[in-house]
Amino acid sequence: MGLFDRLRGNDTPRVAFIGIDGLPHSLVADNPDTFPTLSAIAEEGDGGPIDSAVPPESSACWPVLTSGVNPGETGVYGFQDREVGSYDTYVPMGRDVQATRVWDRATDAGLNATVLNVPVTFPPQRTVQRMVSGYLSPDVDKAAHPEEFRKYLTESDYRLSVNAKLGHRDDKTKFIEQARQTIDARAAAFSRCVEMDDWDLFVGVFSAPDRINHFLWGDYETEGPYREAMLDFYAALDEHIGEIRRALPNDVRLVVGSTHGFTRLQYDVYCNEWLEEEGWLSYEDDDHGSLADIADDARAYSLVPGRFYLNVEGREPNGVVAESEYESARQSLRADLEAWEGPDGNPVAKRVVERETVFRGDHEAIAPDLVVIPNEGFDLKAGFRPHDSVFDTTGPRTGMHTFEDAALFVDHPDAKVEDADLLDIAPTLLRLLDIDYGRTDLDGASLI
Repeated sequence: MGLFDRLRGNDTPRVAFIGIDGLPHSLVADNPDTFPTLSAIAEEGDGGPIDSAVPPESSACWPVLTSGVNPGETGVYGFQDREVGSYDTYVPMGRDVQATRVWDRATDAGLNATVLNVPVTFPPQRTVQRMVSGYLSPDVDKAAHPEEFRKYLTESDYRLSVNAKLGHRDDKTKFIEQARQTIDARAAAFSRCVEMDDWDLFVGVFSAPDRINHFLWGDYETEGPYREAMLDFYAALDEHIGEIRRALPNDVRLVVGSTHGFTRLQYDVYCNEWLEEEGWLSYEDDDHGSLADIADDARAYSLVPGRFYLNVEGREPNGVVAESEYESARQSLRADLEAWEGPDGNPVAKRVVERETVFRGDHEAIAPDLVVIPNEGFDLKAGFRPHDSVFDTTGPRTGMHTFEDAALFVDHPDAKVEDADLLDIAPTLLRLLDIDYGRTDLDGASLI
């Protein structure tokens, strides 16, 4: 039991959650020597693969993971969303998340929460004990509070994310070095907060693994020159988690979870180029680069990743698909998507999901009509700019997200990580914190 817990003289449950953006469970299972900490948690508590969210894109996943509700409730469907009643698009930030986060529920229950580097949380919430926003924050100075904590981070080597442009280089040495420096500095900040021992809920996210996987997954799968460097990076990450685990007071339960899996990328797929070729989409002129450039007779368009929208009359400003024709048009688009083949003859779509199957809530107005979960190798982009072809093999990335094979590890003897998905993490954290919520408040269920 920690010093602070002894001083306050109560037995309030406490939880630490370590998030990892893009860690596939199979990577841990196939390399137990690289992951002794996560392997030990799985053995002493439980761990296993879980499904991600639809779509399995980080900007959509983190609001789901931290709230326990689907994008129809969070209001965030991806890295780029469409304004209601407009063809304007925006990049969702923290204030666009319409759902109650787990740390908000903890704060409402009178508990203290420290929240570090969770994506889609900028600007930082002043209602929590201490916070530094994660991915998409402009800089540490604007992303952190309170002042003392902001000052510590700005004066240290802390950085919010890895420079992805370094991953585009043929020589990945500087990219790997920066990724390692990023997790080292972040682990130091996490450890500092853990040792302060004044919180009831600690949430800290390592986002560099997603960057590493995007640019080095091909080396991992094909025994490439950077395979060992990638595994060394993960060994360092696991050791950091081990150090945090050893530093946690005995009254704290540890949960480690990731947002999605990873697999080998073979093709960048430009969905709007395909829609144009198939006669679903047209533009006002040849100089196009955004959703606002689509023509009045366009019947469908796509937003990343793999979200397909019909241009519906009364919903989109210049919609042409009448409400009476909506279902037949959607089924026709679905049939085309299911028949879509890549250059290798394999189907692009593993499955095509209708909106009502996965999106429910008060913020459905910008939900896609169909979402494609792609087969391995096909990374679905939007691509409103003209492209030479639908399929491109020249990009620098060799890894892509998967819906299956996210990871979850719960350091609790009663945990059962099976038939689970991203929606179950927030209810599990609330169960461990002994925070009540209504039966219909969350879409997931506790795994304890």
